[in-house]
Amino acid sequence: MSQYVSRLGRRSPAASSRLRLGHRRPRRVAMLSVHTSPLHQPGTGDAGGMNVYIVELARRLAEINIEVEIFTRATTAALPPTVELAPGVLVRHVDAGPYEGLAKEDLPAQLCAFTHGVMQAWAGHRPGYYDLVHSHYWLSGHVGWLAAQRWGVPLVHAMHTMAKVKNANLADGDTPEPAARVIGETQIVAAADRLIANTAEEADQLVRHYAAGHAKVAVVHPGVNLDRFHPGDGRAAARARLGLPQDALIPLFAGRIQPLKAPDVLLRAVGVLLDERPDLRSKTVVPVVGGPSGSGLAKPEGLQKLAARLGIADVVRFRPPVEQDGLADWFRAASVLVVPSYSESFGLVAIEAQAAGTPVLAAAVGGLPVAVRHEQTGFLVDGHDPVAYARVLRRFADDGQMSARMGAAAALHARSFGWDASAAATAEVYTAALHAHRRRARVG
Repeated sequence: MSQYVSRLGRRSPAASSRLRLGHRRPRRVAMLSVHTSPLHQPGTGDAGGMNVYIVELARRLAEINIEVEIFTRATTAALPPTVELAPGVLVRHVDAGPYEGLAKEDLPAQLCAFTHGVMQAWAGHRPGYYDLVHSHYWLSGHVGWLAAQRWGVPLVHAMHTMAKVKNANLADGDTPEPAARVIGETQIVAAADRLIANTAEEADQLVRHYAAGHAKVAVVHPGVNLDRFHPGDGRAAARARLGLPQDALIPLFAGRIQPLKAPDVLLRAVGVLLDERPDLRSKTVVPVVGGPSGSGLAKPEGLQKLAARLGIADVVRFRPPVEQDGLADWFRAASVLVVPSYSESFGLVAIEAQAAGTPVLAAAVGGLPVAVRHEQTGFLVDGHDPVAYARVLRRFADDGQMSARMGAAAALHARSFGWDASAAATAEVYTAALHAHRRRARVG
């Protein structure tokens, strides 16, 4: 990882001081999130970890005097043109295509309209109003590419997920990402002044799959809102609030219901566990908190039907997405959060659960090995064999203290992932991008 900038910059204190003093930070950043609004509730539609990332990062950047304006697509006619998300953070709703019923796959055709809306907002300001563009996901990257060139400012881009990586790790029956996305991502990587990766593995993937220059890539781990996600008043109180039995084994799935996230692996694992240990049936509750998304929309009741086929419908409780404070209570109530995804750029939900004092059972993919310390704050499983997940769930069932013991270690581990550190590291990336951009302009 030595060739990349880490979450804390991996510079000597003297070098960091020279950078801060010698080159100013941006005053105002145009942040682009075309396909999902930071105002949408995570777990609904296409809203997920990226929404949380944008909201928390923008808030913390504003707290260190970097104003953020977030451009996102308007999804209802009733939305006001602008919404103040927090002091120093403004959300701008851009009209681009029909308000409702537009799938993410249809959005490339609306990028011209979205770009027009961004340019209209910019035209109403004095020259130099935005110092930098930070785009999220490839759709936003294309708008950011044009905007940054037109405004004469640097482009910083965060992939969040990559088509080539997703296509190499598809769940059975999932839909591959189209070639147009691969081409688009390749163009953005070439155009960006800096690329922010969640982990060293993601940085390597940018270099390996998209020929990103090493000097362009900075590793900045996402954070967790430690004011919201914390152990609180404990597991017993959370279970009482949610109407869950105090002595139950509660493996939780929380997130968007789609093949990529593999909630079916948890259900199949529970089926294996209860077949082997029927005595656990009366002591097991499996909450699935979230809504259909992406390719999961094609079979919105598929998971319920699977639970019935497996003979575990009596222990599975399907719940709709909840707001963040409610999600924290579900984490506190669970014995273990199960994250069996086929691909995760980081897995914010894993850090959030650990911050709430709950261990995590996760697939050893993407950023999850960074988020979870194997056999200390949870368990990592190679592959998606339900038998392997059932084996770990059995350990939680047989050791009544394991969840509390690992949960305490998990909460301690999560404290190192505060958003303040992420925002500070991101600000350093911005400063480096500004410096490099000005240097190129002088040479040119």
